[in-house]
Amino acid sequence: MPRLSRIVPVLACFLAAARVQAQPSAARPAELAPQSRPGGGAAAGAPTLVVFLTIDQFRGDYLARYGSQLTGGLKRLRTAGAVFANGFHDHGITETAPGHSVTMSGRFPVHTGIVMNSQGVNTRDYPLLFQVQGPGAAPFRFQGTTLTDWLVASDRRSRALSVSRKDRGAILPIGRSRQAVFWYSSDGEFTTSTWYGDTLPGWVVMFNAQQVPRNSAGSSWTLLRPAGDYAEPDSVPRESNGRDFVFPHLMSADSAVAAASFAAFPAMDSLTLAFALRGLEAMKLGTGPQVDLLNVSLSTTDAIGHRFGPDSRELHDQILRVDRYLGTFLDSLFRLRDSTRIVIALTGDHGVTPLPGVTLYDQNQGATVVRLDTVSSLMRAGLLRARVDPAKAADFDDGVLLVDRAYLRGTSVNADSLVDWFAAEARKVPGVWRADRMRDLARADTVHDDVARRWLHMFDPARTNVALVVTTHPWSVWSLGGIAMHGSPHDNDANVPVVFWGPPFKPGLFPDTVRVVDMAPTLAAALGVTPLEKLDGRVLTQAFRP
Repeated sequence: MPRLSRIVPVLACFLAAARVQAQPSAARPAELAPQSRPGGGAAAGAPTLVVFLTIDQFRGDYLARYGSQLTGGLKRLRTAGAVFANGFHDHGITETAPGHSVTMSGRFPVHTGIVMNSQGVNTRDYPLLFQVQGPGAAPFRFQGTTLTDWLVASDRRSRALSVSRKDRGAILPIGRSRQAVFWYSSDGEFTTSTWYGDTLPGWVVMFNAQQVPRNSAGSSWTLLRPAGDYAEPDSVPRESNGRDFVFPHLMSADSAVAAASFAAFPAMDSLTLAFALRGLEAMKLGTGPQVDLLNVSLSTTDAIGHRFGPDSRELHDQILRVDRYLGTFLDSLFRLRDSTRIVIALTGDHGVTPLPGVTLYDQNQGATVVRLDTVSSLMRAGLLRARVDPAKAADFDDGVLLVDRAYLRGTSVNADSLVDWFAAEARKVPGVWRADRMRDLARADTVHDDVARRWLHMFDPARTNVALVVTTHPWSVWSLGGIAMHGSPHDNDANVPVVFWGPPFKPGLFPDTVRVVDMAPTLAAALGVTPLEKLDGRVLTQAFRP
């Protein structure tokens, strides 16, 4: 098979941490213009801490959809930040790994080298510490630099802490830098891999010793608000594959099972934020003259969105809980650090498409589940009849047909004919909208053709073995076990909020269409640091105070 690698009580944690070196809570950030850091170190009044928040599967319309019920951190960022609701991931495969590779690099996946989840961070070469369950992980495929590298180049004292439930959510925003990077394992503890070190810091060991996930055994997830406050019905059998789709949702009474399943419950996000806050204190981030960085990726919205869909009562409740968790986190952070020296950014790594046939907020009539299994099977059978090894000749995955032209040149099969045949057969399948050769997309009108442009931001036609990309109709999804899906170049999967909060930024709702690749250069401008390479993003000057 052509390898794709060849493609060029958690609240108590907050309160305990907040009591350490507590400072008076700062008032609303003063009106400060972006300041540079001449000679290294922060200028008087300039930011000393960047907090980058990514909510996994956080659609661009969620802030407005649930806005009237937001009371915590999301409300604070929405009302006092520079908010771009029309933010987009401008690449073709809107998955977690590509999305996180973009957030702080300012470059599209075609330039970061992270083009899909299956070709993200997992590797046997860098196992998890202490033989913890789970695959090893490292940024060995990541190419180029990130905001972390730019900060360190400006001042070698700058440090970063990155945490997530997912390994790729913790690793990829930081890039190849060997900073403090941790993620959750199915054993119920935060860990890291040998890429970053051979032992866990004492503060991580002490945090894990609380055994919060195991102690959650037997608990239940109930509604945060009265049932009448939720527009979504709690009786949709298509959700959760027809199992456990009605509140309350119970955690297993077995502590080991509870630890493994904890990641799919809202409290996982609370635990992640508590861990991040404990790490910030242990590492003393934001206390020196340099600018430090805290990256937090909250993954539970993705787990719940996949299982129940974006039109579910469960997803609604999850967003309300994330809002509360972030409110507690920010309250604690501002007791520990001067809020006038903090810059916060918020986005999502991708959106999501509703379950076909299930909708409350979207007009997805005619949506269907798309499968190309038959076409792929016919291709393999034809190659075998021609005495060609299908595993070496071609493969179809994530809407992408890979063809090894070098191998096929020594066979009776013409590569172009194979691609043409696959494209013609794919177009016959219900739910398929387009099947484009990569070389044809290179000549497309990328100003008006969003799909073509986003695929070109994924793969370079001159440097890839991707021969064909297949795009479903808007709202139709690739089949994957009856769950809500994302990954397409359509806006429902690409639209995410882009939010900046802090002294350099002007509060308000901006109608401009912007891209997630614009976030890193905008933060660099706010911090007075220089990117180390050419970026795909641009500085969003309209977000700054006069």
